[in-house]
Amino acid sequence: MGLDIVLAFAVFAFVTSVTPGPNNLMLLASGMNFGFRASIPHVLGIGGGFLCLLIAVGMGLGGVFARYPQTYEVLKWVGAAYLLYLAWGIATSGAPVAPAGEASEQARGRPLGFLGAALFQWVNPKAWAMAVGAYTAYVPAASGWELVAGAAILFAAINAPCVSLWALFGSRLRRWLMDPGYRRVFNVVMAVLLVGTLVPLFQET
Repeated sequence: MGLDIVLAFAVFAFVTSVTPGPNNLMLLASGMNFGFRASIPHVLGIGGGFLCLLIAVGMGLGGVFARYPQTYEVLKWVGAAYLLYLAWGIATSGAPVAPAGEASEQARGRPLGFLGAALFQWVNPKAWAMAVGAYTAYVPAASGWELVAGAAILFAAINAPCVSLWALFGSRLRRWLMDPGYRRVFNVVMAVLLVGTLVPLFQET
């Protein structure tokens, strides 16, 4: 890829990574409810899972949907079900974990871990759209594995700090949302927004 294509690819990666989506909304809620440090495994899981997804799509997995559209339908419904489950968990979250890192007696649940966040990328509609869009628009067809891996690593490297910002921002909200009423409103709003990310997906059908 020429320098101009690399720069355009980097801008695409930044814009799609930093804008709201399931990962970022969940990290915002996780940062608020559990703090930034406790959300780091979630951030790392997103990075690892998304990197694997990018490489798989670049090596041709995205073409499976073109040949077998029913596989995309299955993925879409599985992803939607899991998103609804996560949204419910956010909406019913208890008190935030104490700043020192110790759970309060009222806290319920725990932050999403590395494995859960990594696996979620495979049913995350936005992650698939980002991966397919990146390779379709910026990486020539039938590219070698070196170019595919390089593009995936660059995208993942840009994505990681972008999503981290959402967890960091959420952690900064904790002092203002220790009040149970405000916290409940925040978590419900985050859950509704998370469910709202499904709307564009099902408007395609």
